[in-house]
Amino acid sequence: MAQTNKVPVAVPPDGGWGWMIVAGCFIVTICTRAVTRCISIFFVEFQMHFAQDYSKTAWIHSLVDCTTMLCAPLGSFIGNRLSCRFAVILGGFMASTGLILSSFATSLENLYLSLGVLTGIGFALCYTPAIAMVGKYFCKRKSLAYGVAMSGSGIGTFILAPVVQHLIELYSWRGALLLLGGFVANLCVCGALMRPITLKEEQLSGMLSVDEENTYNKQQNNLNSKSACKPGQPIRTDCLNRCVFFQSLQEYSFFLMPDFMVLAVSILFLAYGCSVPFVYLVPYALNVGVSHQNSAFLMSILGVIGIVGNITFGWLTDRRCLKKYRYFCFLVAVGMDGLCCLLIPTLQSFPLLVPFSVLYGYFDGAYVALLPVVTSDIVGTQYLSSALGVVFFLHAIPYLISPPIAGWLVDRTGTYTAAFMLSGFSMIFSSVLLVCAALIKKCFRTRSGSYSTNSDPKLQIWTNTGETDYCVTADQEPKPV
Repeated sequence: MAQTNKVPVAVPPDGGWGWMIVAGCFIVTICTRAVTRCISIFFVEFQMHFAQDYSKTAWIHSLVDCTTMLCAPLGSFIGNRLSCRFAVILGGFMASTGLILSSFATSLENLYLSLGVLTGIGFALCYTPAIAMVGKYFCKRKSLAYGVAMSGSGIGTFILAPVVQHLIELYSWRGALLLLGGFVANLCVCGALMRPITLKEEQLSGMLSVDEENTYNKQQNNLNSKSACKPGQPIRTDCLNRCVFFQSLQEYSFFLMPDFMVLAVSILFLAYGCSVPFVYLVPYALNVGVSHQNSAFLMSILGVIGIVGNITFGWLTDRRCLKKYRYFCFLVAVGMDGLCCLLIPTLQSFPLLVPFSVLYGYFDGAYVALLPVVTSDIVGTQYLSSALGVVFFLHAIPYLISPPIAGWLVDRTGTYTAAFMLSGFSMIFSSVLLVCAALIKKCFRTRSGSYSTNSDPKLQIWTNTGETDYCVTADQEPKPV
């Protein structure tokens, strides 16, 4: 590999301070995703207090989720340009301020701005940088590290759901939001744990799932050739602007990867389907006669079983025999969540809703833990932070429109059947899309391999097996690079 003027850097330590990063990310997921899920417990309180219908009230949860994901690239940008530590501390301050201001809201519009927008932006600045930091500190045990870190969402939901319900009963929804604002301020402490680390560009064979070393060389050559910055010449303003422009293009060069584009399209359908059960499970349970405490307990079950899904799938997919099947495990988890949603309308009592919470929570925890791992396998560690920003950004619009659409369906039909059916079919379609893409890719590789021996000797076909990259030519055997 060509020498570059890089400062001394390190390889992922797979331990040490990395476990403190995992602990910090664990708390971040509690304070962001678990708190967002628990906002659905306020749904009935907001609806009754402001005397609004389902669709208008659902915009509160939609805006929190949408803003969090829509501003995910902003979190990546601040984390890359300044530091993850700064991004998480700033986000914690904004999220806490938004929740505290929400406790003084006098209308739904106030909640849209304070709880939906301000708190959502704060969560975005915390969530993406914290998750990206875990990927920088771990390689061999990446799935396990992400499983533990992302389990904070499940543990937080399990603990916070009954606590929030109890706080609402004791202090009303205003007091509960005020206390949540103080709790979320712990994000600033988590930010202090985010010690920066710089990874070396020369990754060892098998550490990354794409031919990053070759891609990096080409991009560096292109950058040097297109840039007006020449050694020994004074730095000009236009030179700096061009350098910044081409560096920004390089950060998002993963958009040219077909695997990432397929994943991006599938995420749009996945995000639409996965948010509806978390918003409408409690209202649906209340509608079929389940008590308030038991309805909140269903959310707790979702959370605690999600922990099992996070850790077990993370540990299993780190095993050598399953490591190359992470992609397949991800799409199975998404498809199973979709099937669970299709069954909700047939479950009309608390004992029947408990198995749904168990199954849905388990597979939801599984795919949540695998999503950053699959993204890392596709784009590599170098682009992980920017890619995660885009992945979470793609959740934004589905998160924004799915709860109001589901609420509109409930208002029009008088039942929750259509809302849950649409959610289930959306996730199943996401899984089917990934399966079709995998089959097409396999057929293309087979055909390319059969034609490569008759092609021009100078034509090279780069393939990725998930463990080693191979360069196949007409006049030599496949060799690892």
